[in-house]
Amino acid sequence: MQPLTDLFTSFTGQPHQTLEALPTSGSNRRYYRLTSGEASLIGVYGESLDENRAFISLAGHFRKQGLKVPRVVAISDDQHCYLQEDLGETVLFDRIKAGRNTGVFSHGEKELLHKTIARLADIQYLGARGLDFSVCYPLPAFNLRSVMWDLNYFKYSFLKTTGMEFLEDLLENDFEQLAATLLQGETETFMYRDFQSRNVMLVADEPYFIDFQGGRKGPVYYDLASFLWQAKANFPAELRDELTVTYIHSLRKYQPVEESAFRERLRHFVLFRTLQVLGAYGFRGYFEKKPHFIQSVPFALNNLRELLKEGFESYPYLCDTLRKMCDLKQFADSRKRELEVRVYSFAYKKGIPEDSSGNGGGYVFDCRAINNPGKFERYNNATGLDEPVIRFLEEDGEIVIFLRNIYPLIDQHVKRYMERSFTHLMISFGCTGGQHRSVYAAQHVAEHISKKFGVRVSLVHREQNLEQEFRKK
Repeated sequence: MQPLTDLFTSFTGQPHQTLEALPTSGSNRRYYRLTSGEASLIGVYGESLDENRAFISLAGHFRKQGLKVPRVVAISDDQHCYLQEDLGETVLFDRIKAGRNTGVFSHGEKELLHKTIARLADIQYLGARGLDFSVCYPLPAFNLRSVMWDLNYFKYSFLKTTGMEFLEDLLENDFEQLAATLLQGETETFMYRDFQSRNVMLVADEPYFIDFQGGRKGPVYYDLASFLWQAKANFPAELRDELTVTYIHSLRKYQPVEESAFRERLRHFVLFRTLQVLGAYGFRGYFEKKPHFIQSVPFALNNLRELLKEGFESYPYLCDTLRKMCDLKQFADSRKRELEVRVYSFAYKKGIPEDSSGNGGGYVFDCRAINNPGKFERYNNATGLDEPVIRFLEEDGEIVIFLRNIYPLIDQHVKRYMERSFTHLMISFGCTGGQHRSVYAAQHVAEHISKKFGVRVSLVHREQNLEQEFRKK
């Protein structure tokens, strides 16, 4: 790339020794790392002069506001090329890889995420302070036109590619209603637009921000939705909630926030952003044949499925269409794997139940230390499901204490299995005859898991030849 190497030589006073092409994703801009001795800079080549000017202007303004963005050090005369500070190779997206892959984020990963999301409000408010929004590309503000561009991006680049039939007029009605919701109220904040962990560089664990050239004046909700619902980030709901609290705390430095109203408004932006990224994945993946985007589709669809569980009363046809789209056969493999917990009661003398999932089994709890109703003849024909046995066990109290100690252990296990997208967990309770104590314990644990976690629970009282299923809520 001769123009960049010439610019490097002109700026540093020495010819480059290495020129390394860096990976790109959605942008058509090309990035290179140029080095000579201890000098290392990032060279950028972009065909769009307006986009280049937007980044250069925004970067200069943000640095004046004390925001951590790369410094632009040299610009070619034709403005197709420029050199910027080299922030290294540590991307937040890569640093949280273990958490993304397992759904369980370490303390260190969470610290980086909280630190990053706390900086967002600073970018939105300080970045807008004194900014001439006319430099923004391709539009100076988030407006009706930009909303409809993105919604139609989804419609034409993703929805229509599925081959699914839908009534375009009804869909457009809901698009217009969604646009009206998104555009409520005036805003004087900077909307980063592509605020996600791939665009955060870490320098000594301090977040620096890149790729903001598509930003414009716009509402704060959009960027929070972009970050927390980034398709491949795989943030569990609990972590999203924690990060939202951190963001709101930071936002309150600049404006009052009523949390419940904020969260409700945020949902609409999550829906909008999810549709926008599906449009991008469709275009970049299906049309431009970039595999990274095709691989991201299942993650975005799972985000959409979760969002549609509660739905949106204001957009009935859109929600109905999206549900049908998510249920299409070609997206069957994209569904997030869901946990099933199998709970057994059994008699030790007949052996511990086998694990039908092939995963080797799970917890086995021994109920034989608990006072046994079976030693009394009046309970011979009753089980742990019958009122006389239940009353005996609960009045005695040993089984209540037993389960009180077990619940926290099981809760933690179920929670981790859900976070890691495991599909099977087996929990068994055994006693002498598999009739009283184990039946009581298994029944109560199955009901507890179903009520607390809403996952599918299959309950088997083996010696009683009884089965019960608690459906996923």
